Amino acid sequence: MFRFIHTSDLHLGKRFGRMPEEFRGRLTEARHGSLGRLQEVARAQGASTILVAGDVFDTETPSPGVLRQALRAMGDDPALRWVLIPGNHDSLAADDLWEIAARDCPANVTLALAPEPVVLAEGVVLLPAPCPSRRPGRDLTDWMEEASTQPEALRIGLAHGAVQTFGEDGASDVITPDRAERAGLNYLALGDWHGQIRIGDRCWYSGSPEQDRFKHDAPGKCLAVALEGPGASPSVTPVDTGKFRWEILDLHLLPDEDPAERLRGMLPRKDRRQTLLRIIAEGRTRLSGQAGIAEALNGEAPDFAFVEYRDTGLGLDVDVGDLDEIDQAGALRQAAEALLAESGDDSLSSDGRDTARAALSRLYAYAMEAS
Repeated sequence: MFRFIHTSDLHLGKRFGRMPEEFRGRLTEARHGSLGRLQEVARAQGASTILVAGDVFDTETPSPGVLRQALRAMGDDPALRWVLIPGNHDSLAADDLWEIAARDCPANVTLALAPEPVVLAEGVVLLPAPCPSRRPGRDLTDWMEEASTQPEALRIGLAHGAVQTFGEDGASDVITPDRAERAGLNYLALGDWHGQIRIGDRCWYSGSPEQDRFKHDAPGKCLAVALEGPGASPSVTPVDTGKFRWEILDLHLLPDEDPAERLRGMLPRKDRRQTLLRIIAEGRTRLSGQAGIAEALNGEAPDFAFVEYRDTGLGLDVDVGDLDEIDQAGALRQAAEALLAESGDDSLSSDGRDTARAALSRLYAYAMEAS
């Protein structure tokens, strides 16, 4: 039996420029910390090898510190072998990156920089497909079908790329989903998609060991894989490795309910410091409900690592009583009526209506604070 860990898309050195400055360092450090967590998983699973299916680094020019510290972390346990291939973010076009890595990497780190067999153990052969550039323009796993190995050898493919295109350009570098069967692979380890996906019995995307976006509503994971023999299906076990959790909360509101109470009831109770939230409000509420949401967020958000609130899909029900609470006459009342009219004016752009609605909500909140 051969046991290994399948991971990908570490994106070491990612800067998270859209996050608050005081929080970026924690996210960057969590990505570096995934190296140690992957080694812990390997030891716990009895695995001897960690395969990284591309995008070890976030760019083709990681800083000397990011590169050196990553290699040193991989070398912490000489009993574990790391095998790395370039992905689209850190492709072979980055000559300096891979030259320096080859010079400085520890003995237990293998850089698979060419499409040629790599012996992992007796009777176990890796067929890597390193990315020569960001957009190679061809299926880099084609060569695996012609690769010659011993008749009873376990064949493992390692590649980075998509099994389908999401654009209209008919990209030619899409990996055929049945490559494992066509190339006689016992397992095809893929990277590029940051969420964990099973393509078939012998083909998986591992997902990133540490989430970096709200796209995949699950913690970072890796895969513990065991191959028992040439004809046997692989045993694949997902293992949590993420330090931070990125969650999307859908807040669907009706006009007659208390949105602040609904929101508080939805918020996670545990591990708030390690949780990033995107709250998407939809439906309808009153100005008082909108103000209640803002008050609830002000009270709860500091507990969390990060909170983002989106309400472009939330409609406001406003009547004369709501405007009276802002002002019964005078300049504030005139401003409120003008903003209300603009928020429902179809001749304005969507952004213009959203801006008017947000301004009306703020005006109401200020009026309530002053009363």
